Amino acid sequence: MNNRLILYLHGGSGNHGCEAIVNSTCHMLEDIPKLLVTNSEKEDRQYSLSPLCDILQERKIDEHFFAHVWYYGWRALFHDPESFMRYRFRNIMGKNLAPLYVSIGGDMYCYDVSKKEAILANRTFNRAGAKTILWGCSIEPELLKDAEVVEDMKRYMLITPRESITLQALKDAGIIENVKLFPDPAFALEPKEIELPGNFIEGRTIGINISPMIVSYEKEKGIAIANYKKLIDYILQTSDNSVALIPHVVWKNNDDRMTLAELYRGYEENDRVVSFSDMSCQNIKYVISKCKAFIGARTHATIAAYSSTVPTLVVGYSVKALGIARDIFGSEENYVLPVQSLQDPGELIKAYDWLMENEEMIRGRLKEIMPDYCERAAKAGDEIRRIWKQVTT
Repeated sequence: MNNRLILYLHGGSGNHGCEAIVNSTCHMLEDIPKLLVTNSEKEDRQYSLSPLCDILQERKIDEHFFAHVWYYGWRALFHDPESFMRYRFRNIMGKNLAPLYVSIGGDMYCYDVSKKEAILANRTFNRAGAKTILWGCSIEPELLKDAEVVEDMKRYMLITPRESITLQALKDAGIIENVKLFPDPAFALEPKEIELPGNFIEGRTIGINISPMIVSYEKEKGIAIANYKKLIDYILQTSDNSVALIPHVVWKNNDDRMTLAELYRGYEENDRVVSFSDMSCQNIKYVISKCKAFIGARTHATIAAYSSTVPTLVVGYSVKALGIARDIFGSEENYVLPVQSLQDPGELIKAYDWLMENEEMIRGRLKEIMPDYCERAAKAGDEIRRIWKQVTT
């Protein structure tokens, strides 16, 4: 029997949102032995996680030809889709089965492909006799009209939605008893200081993040980049603020540095525009905490800003952006600009102007609620600790 708490469905720390969830969760549970089962052990050892938990590379069936052929044939012949999961997680199954498995892929039920993966993994661990937790999640309400998803939700011993839209959708689907609302674990992430570039002016720099993902959601081709470029020009021309371009995901096929490089083109010699290279989630949070305001696409980049009481505008595309903003401010209006709605290249400037006109009000609101909000995020660890005690004694 494996006597460690298993953290699974982790994509790797090249997505610093994934890293932030694991980092903050590990700090909440320092008294419990933990094993992170990861899609990229190399990434997780490169950044902040290796001192916090044991790390195990999951098995990748597509890298082993004969295993792939065998399991594909088995699945087709016996109608056994869970066979791929048993291969993938073989090292934490059977005699190595642990009592408790925590799904830390908070976005898994936001997308159709990953939804299927999450359902299969949950079903596989439950059939093996383990208990599972869905941790810090957002779920698109439409998905909870799917009977298969509703049935899957009932298998979890605990679900912790990170915003109230997901909470309400679960309630509407009849999923109530195993649900407790907590802010995203990364609200409790501790920043780690780094030396800032000389042209980063603390309190007078606007942090900017854009992702290939929001570009993929735009309705009009090129509109997201056009809005960001106009915004940078506007900031430089109408204020003495500087601009910091901050990547948050550096995965090969989903790399913020690609879209940020497109924004940076033409500003390489401008000492009021600084482009940051890759760094850990804690370093990113430190940089963002020193900004005057933040305009971001990645959820956990905006969480770093919110929790550092930095006025924030989210260029969002899903329920998680809307729900988190609504819970903090009472409404997502003016705080989230859906990328799908962009039609005019000047829309981001209008949203930025509102943010700056209301800067002190927003900062005051964040200073008022964030201490308790971040503390509640950290206290979610008590729920895992309660269940861990229950399943191990």
